[in-house]
Amino acid sequence: MIEYNVGGAFIVGLMGAAHCFGMCGGLIGAFSANIPTNGQTRLGTQLKFLLGYNFGRIFSYTVAGAIVGGSVSALGHLFDVDSYLIFLRIFAGTMMILTGLYIAQIWFGIVHIEKLGKILWRYLQPLTRKFIPITHPLQAVMAGMVWGWLPCGLVYSTLTWSVASGSALQGGLIMFAFGLGTLPALFAAGLAAKTLAQWVQKRAVRLFSGGLLVLFGLQTLYIAFNQLN
Repeated sequence: MIEYNVGGAFIVGLMGAAHCFGMCGGLIGAFSANIPTNGQTRLGTQLKFLLGYNFGRIFSYTVAGAIVGGSVSALGHLFDVDSYLIFLRIFAGTMMILTGLYIAQIWFGIVHIEKLGKILWRYLQPLTRKFIPITHPLQAVMAGMVWGWLPCGLVYSTLTWSVASGSALQGGLIMFAFGLGTLPALFAAGLAAKTLAQWVQKRAVRLFSGGLLVLFGLQTLYIAFNQLN
């Protein structure tokens, strides 16, 4: 089932571009506008810093996925959690369906999940001031690692799949795939590219991508319910 979750996570990141623009587009745009050129071409310097920022951000996603997946795996050595994993997979499949409905712009309740992360972000947000202004690619990496914990409904819903994977490796891979999927949107935000944003917001594209995720979710539920029997 892991291949379905990895593929689904990548699609969530890719097709959640409109959400990414709203959550992080302003941050990336401001960050990109103040990148020092140091005599290099503007585009070349932007790409270097954007790569650093996004590497840090995806690293944080991967660590989060590995932590939650590994925690379930560790508990499995102490308790019999196999039956609980089935229910976690049911929950993960349900979240996949709800995320698909969100991407298809049919149901928007998933954004309320972001409120859960505001408590943690309250403590992490002051750290971002230590990296501003960003004058070196390493600072961009560190800033990305902090901003990777910015409250985001799409991140949290995808993390439920990492939990249900019951493995640090698989949990990390799921979130890594999600992070890769978000790259086009956030690179476009940093480079002020609008073509991608216009394309992913087309109704047909969003319906197709959301429908694909719903199918992934139904497949996950089908497997989980079969394990109950």
